[in-house]
Amino acid sequence: MDASDVIDVATGLEPGDRLHGARRFRAKVVEATQASHDAILLLPVEGLSVADRLRVALRACGAAAAPALAEHYRQLLQSTADANPATAPALAAMQHFAVTLTTDPRRGDQAAIAALRAAGLADAAIVALAQLVAFLSYQTRVVAGLVAMQQSQARVPVTAPVPVPTALLAALQAVSPAVDAARQGSRTRIPSVIRRNGFTNESLDWQSWLSPVDLAQASALQQAVLDESHPQARTSQYYRTLVHQPLMLRHRSEAYNAIMYAPGGLPRAERELGAMVVSVSNGCVYCTSVHAQRFEQLAKLHDTVEQVFDDPASAGSTERERAIARFAQAVTLRPHSLTGADITPLRDLGLGDEDIIDLLHAVAIF
Repeated sequence: MDASDVIDVATGLEPGDRLHGARRFRAKVVEATQASHDAILLLPVEGLSVADRLRVALRACGAAAAPALAEHYRQLLQSTADANPATAPALAAMQHFAVTLTTDPRRGDQAAIAALRAAGLADAAIVALAQLVAFLSYQTRVVAGLVAMQQSQARVPVTAPVPVPTALLAALQAVSPAVDAARQGSRTRIPSVIRRNGFTNESLDWQSWLSPVDLAQASALQQAVLDESHPQARTSQYYRTLVHQPLMLRHRSEAYNAIMYAPGGLPRAERELGAMVVSVSNGCVYCTSVHAQRFEQLAKLHDTVEQVFDDPASAGSTERERAIARFAQAVTLRPHSLTGADITPLRDLGLGDEDIIDLLHAVAIF
């Protein structure tokens, strides 16, 4: 067991274990996840002590029913609180914010941000707190999903993977426009605007409730991280807000890019399908629009987008899409009760450990 890797410790994974090796199929995700933990929890943040961040983490893990991770943060807090026993006046507001987002992200609205400001937190500290809660949401779900995969492993012989029909394998490869058009046939339709139940596949503007970093005042590190993060990051309020905490943004972007864009493993369209289901389930209109567009670009399947907008729990035009959508919603809404039974439908459809972990990452990061 790598004692420096929190997820390995929380799930009991050791070198030689099947899932320990499967995690390393995405070594960049493993490394960036741990680097995110270290940056978000342990690096200095003005107005937000390490001890208070650990107190927030402990409360959020309790709300998420994640006992193994709660124990990790409890031990870290015990070793840190002696050096920093005082708590900030804003701690109660911070913990309330963390529990709110953990249990009902739809309530993470402008009023929730205003309450943190009223409690005395500056914008840069609020960004750090939001990154902490988002990371914990991801981390708790990855751990829950891996534990469920451990429970399901006995069904699948290590040396005899589930056979997948050749035709199905061919249908799941990364698509080129010509191959995709031939494969989808009558399911491919002329792109059109979809507006259903408050969601859309149209491009939407994202407006920050905090003050984005002024590029003229940005540090050299902030400038560098913006350039690393996205080609349009300098003109994006989203990135210019998150770059209040540049190292947090750097490592979270590394994890995100490796999860959503790395070649091999689960087809990218299916990662986008998982992200779209999460976004609808969480009520995030902006994220839904982004991932609906990307799914359509990759898969050319507009009927699936309509189905997700109508009801993520029953969405999908194929058995495989339906299994992915159901798993994505289960990880989103009830990570604390995931079991091997939630993994079985994916295995039965031919998804291997690396594919399932790809899907788990794509769901958990949102």
